Amino acid sequence: MTDRIIHVGHSPDPDDAFMFYGLSSGKVKLDGIAIAHQLEDIQTLNARAMKGELEVTAISAHAYAYVADKYWIMTTGASMGEGYGPVLVSKKYSRLSELAGKRVATPGKLTTATLLFKIFTDGISNTDVPFDEIFDRVESGEFDAGLLIHEGQITYREMGFNKILDFGELWAERFNGLPLPLGLDVVRKDLGEDLARKLSHGLKQSIHFGYTHQSQAIPYALQYGRGIGEELGAKFVKMYVSELTVDMGTRGKKALERLFNMGHERNLIPAVPPISLY
Repeated sequence: MTDRIIHVGHSPDPDDAFMFYGLSSGKVKLDGIAIAHQLEDIQTLNARAMKGELEVTAISAHAYAYVADKYWIMTTGASMGEGYGPVLVSKKYSRLSELAGKRVATPGKLTTATLLFKIFTDGISNTDVPFDEIFDRVESGEFDAGLLIHEGQITYREMGFNKILDFGELWAERFNGLPLPLGLDVVRKDLGEDLARKLSHGLKQSIHFGYTHQSQAIPYALQYGRGIGEELGAKFVKMYVSELTVDMGTRGKKALERLFNMGHERNLIPAVPPISLY
């Protein structure tokens, strides 16, 4: 009997690569299931999830508001910032008030970073561009400021950028240390609850394998680090692959509810989606 092929989408970033190392390497196996990995940037994965194309996929937490009819949230695999998150930077400016009427680059319509920008910046206009172009397009002067995700959050200082606002710091201050939900892994509902739980358990095993075999998993993850060294790469991975990634639990669920309620109150998402964890 042939294995059932499950297509799993994740972004080519160090934290996602670390999480999926066990499954990617074949060190973690699921009986009767063959995993076909699809590596794409998060905005592309968000768009694919809107069409329900992949059985399991990473998405932005923001995007779940638009795909809750097709997917359940996996209790494992979430990226949550605990006092850190997307960072708004500039070469020319250092205060949020200076950005009124200026050009700000954000990393994609359905990214959680862009949702946070719209929630907390009160009408400063933005333009969505590919996340990996933001540094260069701010540097060139095309944009006055840019909102950084992924490893840019820890490398901007050495590139001469000023921090205007860290949305993870702001979130933690506003909400008593509640984690900031940024990314999720989701599983398509038509697979059924039993298979959904099996896949979620497999991802949890994969993350555990990465943590217990870091000498293998970290170098593998750094293939996707866009030039960052081992020390910074390991730091970034451990920022976004934490205990909450293994199991988001009630704190993670509460954080998601907060994000969706704020987005809906400000008419930035159509409805507060139900949160069922698998």
